[in-house]
Amino acid sequence: MKKEELKIYLDQKAIEYNTVDFIASDPIQLPHRFEKKEDIEIVSFLISTIAWGNRKSIIKSGERLIEIMGNDPHNFILNYDSSEDLEFKHRTFNATDLDFFFRSLKNIYSNEGLEQAFIEHKEIQGVKGRIITFRERFLETPHKKRSEKHISNPLKNSAAKRLNMFLRWMVRKDNQGVDFGIWNTISPSELYLPLDVHTGTYARKLKLLSRKQDDWKALEELMANLKKFDKEDPVKYDFALFGLGAFEDF
Repeated sequence: MKKEELKIYLDQKAIEYNTVDFIASDPIQLPHRFEKKEDIEIVSFLISTIAWGNRKSIIKSGERLIEIMGNDPHNFILNYDSSEDLEFKHRTFNATDLDFFFRSLKNIYSNEGLEQAFIEHKEIQGVKGRIITFRERFLETPHKKRSEKHISNPLKNSAAKRLNMFLRWMVRKDNQGVDFGIWNTISPSELYLPLDVHTGTYARKLKLLSRKQDDWKALEELMANLKKFDKEDPVKYDFALFGLGAFEDF
């Protein structure tokens, strides 16, 4: 397809899949059960952290997380005592990791809050710098080395799929009812989509991506091309690429 035709095609697909009908089959349904800003943030962050595997298993594990937090995430985090016995496992994310995440979230919410933890980096611009700043802040809480793998590091060329997914949920603003758009300190134009093997595959089929690895360098290439179609909200095309793979077997 020519550039103009591809833009029209992707715009149509983004509209088609950016709909509340999408919520019922996606893990984003879990934070949509809450209304309080901090509850939405906490559930979204934890769900995006365990977002690998099939969607049904992610939702099942997410239900367990909400159960552990007594359906009152913010209050639970503020009063969390790590002496509590935790029973949780999703793939390689286990109770040890969850205890650390709860303690780190408590530290953050007892001070600035989760949104403020993603402040601009002093040297690295854009969402990459924000993720690096957040990672440094999150890892200030004592933890076992094994837990660090669950907070991706763009400095090591990770595409940071889960953190970019979380940021999309928090930052994107439209009237479709999928993304929350409850953060105002980050512009949607900064966002990068959550690149994985599926979105990478379809991006390559559409000639939007040439790099073979699904890493941060590939993400920068992909976002540079998507910003040619919409520089203010390039991540809306995540709906198009995801939908083509999940629902159309493109």
